[in-house]
Amino acid sequence: MNITETAAALGAEICQGEFDDTELSSAYTSDLLSDVMAHAKDGGALITIQAHKNTVAVAALVNISVIVVCNSRPLPDDMLEAAKNESIAVIRTKENQFTVSGKLWNLFNK
Repeated sequence: MNITETAAALGAEICQGEFDDTELSSAYTSDLLSDVMAHAKDGGALITIQAHKNTVAVAALVNISVIVVCNSRPLPDDMLEAAKNESIAVIRTKENQFTVSGKLWNLFNK
């Protein structure tokens, strides 16, 4: 499943749309960025409520393809600009991290 399909399946809004629409096969849920650095998988999705440019820096460091921001958190312009510069998709959903994690687990394990 690619990023655009994932956003559609989640009913999520694509907030930063300049990215390679790569295939996703994993996701990691965390708000602790050091935990993301230690455990997230290359090319996966990051599910978080951390909506700031440091999230993008960590995502770039571990080669995350898409950041899924939950709970309809506001997205600062500097975060979206950083994501654009790194070609990382940013999508936003009104759902919480638990729900999004479960949905992605189901989609990836069909």
